[in-house]
Amino acid sequence: MNEIVVSVPPAASFLSVGLALKISLTLDQQKVIYGSTLLGWKDHAWLVCERPIQLGHDHQIAGGTPCTVSYFHEGKLVGYLSEIRELITSPVPLLFVAYPKAVEEIHLRKHLRAAANEPVLLMRAGQDHPSESALPTDHYFGGLLRDLSESGCSVVLARRPAWLRSGATVRLEFELPGLGHIMNLTGVVRNADVRDGGEMIGIEFRFNELEYIEYRGWGGSVRQAVEQCVFQKTSASFVVP
Repeated sequence: MNEIVVSVPPAASFLSVGLALKISLTLDQQKVIYGSTLLGWKDHAWLVCERPIQLGHDHQIAGGTPCTVSYFHEGKLVGYLSEIRELITSPVPLLFVAYPKAVEEIHLRKHLRAAANEPVLLMRAGQDHPSESALPTDHYFGGLLRDLSESGCSVVLARRPAWLRSGATVRLEFELPGLGHIMNLTGVVRNADVRDGGEMIGIEFRFNELEYIEYRGWGGSVRQAVEQCVFQKTSASFVVP
């Protein structure tokens, strides 16, 4: 069982701009969960974050509404009881929540791994310019993303080309449902295994090279998008008592 640690947060040491947040509250006797992004804070006063895209401009939440704020950070699932302070739409759509008096941390494995089921395109590194033919070449290969973590992923292939072996550098393109479309993410093949009539390869990501993402909403880095996707998939059952 994961150990839960309760602590009083030192001044802002547990926060960072761009942090992917999950805000849980009860509306109309129904529990709802919204994803958001931390934009800033005032110590011991409030946190300001992106207004969740699920909330229409005519949807208001009363100040003082209890909520739970949780997020994944440095191998820990962190959460605290809070309340909605203010929800504004103009000039910028923002959500303010109360600063925590205490936080709870669940220490997890270094890199959470979430199940996935998305098509992925693998491209041999160094083959950035397409050939004259519009048809796929042996430098481009399709597979299925089976799991995802902030450090890498596993991909299932019907068959594996000879160049796609341990140590090979590839570029990846795939969708993060609800977040955006990742392009040109660099990865290194770490292992390969035969499973269920196909082949599974493990890929370790190399961020801050040529990757970018077409976002659905607020922008950010590819690393942040991957972290947010894994967080959303793995923390649905986390609730602060």
